[in-house]
Amino acid sequence: MLKLSRRALILAVAAAGAERVFERGAGAQTPAKIRVAAVPIDLDGAPLYALAQGFFRKRNLDVELVVMTNGPATAAAVIGGSLDFGTAAVITIANARERGIPFVMVAPGAAYSSKQATGSLIALQSSPLHTAKDLAGKTVAVTSLKGVSEMAMWAWLDQNGLPADAVKFIEIPYADMGGALAAGRVDAVVAEEPAQSLILANGGRIVATVNDAIGEEWVGGGWFCMQDYAATHAGIVRRFADAMAEAGAWANKNHDASAKILEAYSKQSMNPNQKRAYYPERIDPALLQPLIDVSAKYGLLKASFPAKDLIAPQLLASPARPSQ
Repeated sequence: MLKLSRRALILAVAAAGAERVFERGAGAQTPAKIRVAAVPIDLDGAPLYALAQGFFRKRNLDVELVVMTNGPATAAAVIGGSLDFGTAAVITIANARERGIPFVMVAPGAAYSSKQATGSLIALQSSPLHTAKDLAGKTVAVTSLKGVSEMAMWAWLDQNGLPADAVKFIEIPYADMGGALAAGRVDAVVAEEPAQSLILANGGRIVATVNDAIGEEWVGGGWFCMQDYAATHAGIVRRFADAMAEAGAWANKNHDASAKILEAYSKQSMNPNQKRAYYPERIDPALLQPLIDVSAKYGLLKASFPAKDLIAPQLLASPARPSQ
């Protein structure tokens, strides 16, 4: 894991043109210190924007962002206490609960929409891969084994008549996918923005929008904490959820500014034509349900269950407010 430095924050703020990031918290109360997982991709950009725009500080939260590479590693950090809020796929959070680890979700990640596909299966322009059946015996890179991308691939392969075990899946970080594809170490990758646009701009070609196999619109992950933490720190959980809601609403309306923040953290230039993520302002069980159902269908969960069971009870009773 990598802690984001003060210098990285200052660069991100300057790039976005933010004028008042370090606002005073409410009253004279000492800000609550929390450690939050961050992944510098568009789907998980909300805490980056919340920190840069002062939405955490405005709610008296002193946030330390810690860059994580995948959901399972983040889950382990939350269990071990080195993170207060982690981010992971719905399947990771649901699997943990099946094993008796009481995670609860407190804020959504970005929503996938088939109308604005922010992720896809990509091969080289010169590749002979065009259909699902062309992938038999091939190697496909995903960012996390048995994660959302691999599950989307399973569903897409199933819909197109090829068993999932006909394809070899390996785990590669988004930042390394383009190089692995160009070097021939993999035949295709499942990439999300901003990696998707970068790979497409450097010789890549979309084979399929495999996420559509899960559903037309759904949320694949979000931020979570331990159930006991949510119960004993109800105020912090509420303020965190509200800050994330405000960050999502801001990002939906400020693509140029949010792009500059994301570039500063990811250290990658964003294609001005890349498809941007859309952030729901609260956790909606209906947007979590498609991934839960698909996970159960393919055996990653013992059975499907109501998505509301994953959400912190106080947030179900009173949805997060985007601003205060």
